[in-house]
Amino acid sequence: MIIVTEKAKDRIIQLKEEEGRSENENIRVSVKGGGCSGLMYDLDFDGKVVESDHVFEDKGIKIIVDRKSLLYLAGTVLEFSDGLNGKGFQFVNPNASRTCGCGESFSV
Repeated sequence: MIIVTEKAKDRIIQLKEEEGRSENENIRVSVKGGGCSGLMYDLDFDGKVVESDHVFEDKGIKIIVDRKSLLYLAGTVLEFSDGLNGKGFQFVNPNASRTCGCGESFSV
């Protein structure tokens, strides 16, 4: 399960409206190889769900996660920051043993 903070929820709704996304497009969160720590987060809108995907809902936001990424993302909190230390979505991942300075990559 992925938990969505209120600020992240509000920003997702705002982005969906700004980009003219349809109601059936949800957030897809995945993990891919790369980045300075070995694994990177990928976050995008997606309207397709395949049989092997897991779909979670928190605070009215549906999140799609593929089976492989779920192993790395269980218990993760999706946050949004618009402060002086950076602006954007951030992942608080209890499975990560190390993260890079930018917060976009991690290792387990």
